[in-house]
Amino acid sequence: MSQALQGIRVIDMTHNQAGPACAQILGFLGAEVIKLEEPQGGDVARTNMRDKPDSDSLFFLILNANKQSLTLNLKTDEGKALFKQVIAQSDVLLENFGPGALDRLGLGYDTLRQINPRLVYATIKGFGTYGPYSGFKSFEPIAQAMGGAMAVTGFPENPPTYVFPAIGDSGTGMHMAIGILAALQQRHATGKGQHVEVSMQDAVVNLIRVSLRDHQRFGHPPPRTGNQLGRTVPGTTYPCAPGGPNDHVYIFAQPQMWQPLIAAMGMPNLADDPRFGSAEARWENRAALNAIVAAWTRQRSKHEAMRILGAAGVPCGACLDTGEVLADPHLHARDMIVDVEYPTRGTYQTVGCPIKLSDSPAEITRPPLLGEHTDALLAALCGVEADDLARLHKTGVA
Repeated sequence: MSQALQGIRVIDMTHNQAGPACAQILGFLGAEVIKLEEPQGGDVARTNMRDKPDSDSLFFLILNANKQSLTLNLKTDEGKALFKQVIAQSDVLLENFGPGALDRLGLGYDTLRQINPRLVYATIKGFGTYGPYSGFKSFEPIAQAMGGAMAVTGFPENPPTYVFPAIGDSGTGMHMAIGILAALQQRHATGKGQHVEVSMQDAVVNLIRVSLRDHQRFGHPPPRTGNQLGRTVPGTTYPCAPGGPNDHVYIFAQPQMWQPLIAAMGMPNLADDPRFGSAEARWENRAALNAIVAAWTRQRSKHEAMRILGAAGVPCGACLDTGEVLADPHLHARDMIVDVEYPTRGTYQTVGCPIKLSDSPAEITRPPLLGEHTDALLAALCGVEADDLARLHKTGVA
């Protein structure tokens, strides 16, 4: 079966998380993704946070499936020449180097588009390539801080709080994937590529637009409200049996769900309680109502509470810990948690493709060993003979 992005060649020059996550999702969708790495050591993520001395790290593995590895030393003239030959036959270049790094190598957008006018040159930066902060570097917590996410996260008595879902890194990668696909679509009409840019700060700002709306509605920064969502009650987390740190459910019962909620809880008499007779009354008496709901949830496991309320049409989710996510039968049924075999590690679990296409389901293939595809790619794309390949390796070019 053909894949949605079959025939699109992506050169992934990125490291850390934002760029690799973008390239991986394109690979899941069928693009040929070539990860370009330094011959000595490769992507620093291969060894960063390594948990096994003889294997690439899990951090690298979870972000680099469905890719090939090509090693080239771009600080050598021959390495640059080979790179330009590869670029001439590619559709997308994805990079997240520090500001100006590729320009200093003579491989910036203005140079490469002369070689390949159809090239989509995709740049991920902490703060973009222009604007007052463009020279500053960024990582996930910096993006969350500067995008406004930390200021609206946490409990009111605590300082601004970092969230572990990587909205600055993987969130930026997903925004970039959209930008790349848009540029490829426009190329069908114009025949020309273009420069696509996503900054981490911009991506986070896009994801907190509701909080920005609230600032404008009320005229001040929204306060941190912990787990409470708006003025809906129930609309927070509730403790469950047996009482462990992650034994909680989140219940969000909008006004039209009040009757189904109390029926499912076996408390239809609450319909006659004037304290809870309207959404506003439930908000004003939220402490009493939350205590009633918590007393009910404490008698049940989080999965049982979720099943009871979910069957009644009330949104309710068990707060799964990471182990429960890895074992979740629903996620396994949807191929969102998959097993992958890696030569130096054996089997590990990773995240599958969240985008489900009926005519081209994603197939997850293992990440590449460093330089695993160098010889085949240089031979196919650059016509390098076997003797020259040996020389390139000996001289540190490839």
